[in-house]
Amino acid sequence: MGCTSCATGTNGQPKGCRNNGTCGTDACNKLTVFNWLSNMSLPVDMEPFNAVEVRFKNGRKHFYKTNPKFSVAMGDVVVTEAEKGFDVGIVSLTGELVRVQMQKKKESLDTDKLPEIYRKATQEDVDKWQGLREKEPEVQKRSREIAMHLGLEMKISDVEYQGDGSKATFYYTAEGRVDFRELIKDLARAFHIRIEMKQIGYRQEAARLGGIGSCGRELCCSTWLTDFRSVSTSAARYQQLALNPQKLAGQCGKLKCCLNYELDTYLEALDFFPKLDAKIKTEKGLAICQKVDVFRNLMWYSYVENGMKWHEISVKKVKEMIAKNEKGELIKDLEDYAEPEEPTDTLKFSEASNNLDSLTRFDTPKKPKSKRRNRGRRRRRRGRQNPNAKNAASNKESNTKNKRRNRGKGNHPNSNKNA
Repeated sequence: MGCTSCATGTNGQPKGCRNNGTCGTDACNKLTVFNWLSNMSLPVDMEPFNAVEVRFKNGRKHFYKTNPKFSVAMGDVVVTEAEKGFDVGIVSLTGELVRVQMQKKKESLDTDKLPEIYRKATQEDVDKWQGLREKEPEVQKRSREIAMHLGLEMKISDVEYQGDGSKATFYYTAEGRVDFRELIKDLARAFHIRIEMKQIGYRQEAARLGGIGSCGRELCCSTWLTDFRSVSTSAARYQQLALNPQKLAGQCGKLKCCLNYELDTYLEALDFFPKLDAKIKTEKGLAICQKVDVFRNLMWYSYVENGMKWHEISVKKVKEMIAKNEKGELIKDLEDYAEPEEPTDTLKFSEASNNLDSLTRFDTPKKPKSKRRNRGRRRRRRGRQNPNAKNAASNKESNTKNKRRNRGKGNHPNSNKNA
């Protein structure tokens, strides 16, 4: 957080700018780009690139031609050209990195064809722009009610006003095509503006709305990820993950994008392993692979007739057995190649050490402490607080000892009754 509106409040907690990713200083935005060429000077015979990248609500970005009458920098609020009217956005990138971004997105480098920036936004423009942003949640709620009244199977996930307030774009998700002609008429009648409907996918919806993933961090698609590659269940299989849809799916309902992050490393490591469907011929029968540990280079094999008992074998020994089978030799049994089991004492020690990190180690109630152990502490504490009480306690203790001593000698006061 870099802006002053994100500073700590009076109660010690962060106030938050509440701009939903539209911070005025461009310091805590979603999909913010760091200009790593900003402190480097251009060659003498090279002119600066006359285009900038402007970001609008929730990561929507476009390229604009700069105006030679004034200069803009990252974080400046500018008034840009639109199809009808004007729009307001924040400059997110300047300089030579804009050229790189345009090449990456396969945009034409001819800046004359780009829309232009009219001027830097005045305070009046910014106030109007912020006022329109505050209206968007109520407009979204009202538009959902209208869509439900018409019985349309669609979800309006976000609303974005144009900077001049003449148009609003409604982003929605749906399983198929939706006939929203009647909806546009009702929305235009209710809000008295031009309406544009734009269908987006579930991944794009999660990127626009943002959220916290199961890893505890903000969603990748709403912070830094700009391209959505296809993710298949084979990525989970190669990484030896359980095919549990609840754990593998993200907030968009699709497979998590992070399944592709380490996939290349796993595929490279699995090249060292033999094929998982390779069977080993032994004198006791066929043996098939049940499990693979990529990090420890281990494989677990079991007989087809007895699939409950698994044998832990290193990859090197598995390759030796497969090579013997290819020569026509049979393996005597898997037990000769299995890794030796750990001794019992080692297992007990490992279980005890693992118990230190167990989440349930505090569930068992502690035994109550002995009261007799604390009795002397209480007496000493009372003696420090009141010296007279200490003397009284010592006299009481001496009388108790005398009674016990007399009881043993037969001089108890009640001993004469039996005489």
